[in-house]
Amino acid sequence: MALGVFAGMMPILPFQTALAVTLALFFKGSKITAALGTWVSNPFNWYFLYHYSYKIGSWVMGISGKNKMSNAIMASIHQGEEAIVILGKIAGAGGAISAAFLFGGLILGIASALPAYFIFLRFFRLVKAWREKRRMHKRWQRERP
Repeated sequence: MALGVFAGMMPILPFQTALAVTLALFFKGSKITAALGTWVSNPFNWYFLYHYSYKIGSWVMGISGKNKMSNAIMASIHQGEEAIVILGKIAGAGGAISAAFLFGGLILGIASALPAYFIFLRFFRLVKAWREKRRMHKRWQRERP
């Protein structure tokens, strides 16, 4: 799940699931939960994810946070344009702007994946314990005279 959350924070919208599944293959994790983890990124929060990816990336890289290209990309996201169009605008914006988006997404991804790992580790352990308890209870009922 944490791998999916990490990939979901990356500003590579149509390819987030592919990245999550690839990471799950590499780290021998669950491909299904990795794919589900990318749902942290959805149409309701794309604007904020991309906005903060760029803000954080440009701040860390020391480049100007405001320029025509970044404003045009944010406007496209805000207007709900297709994901491939937005990704094309990011890729066509130039190396520094694309790097700022990716670097900011990397930082947001790590910052989100770490707590997600521990939260979902606890959650899945609780689910496993519940299922085991339920299985034991059913076995006990069958064996009872």
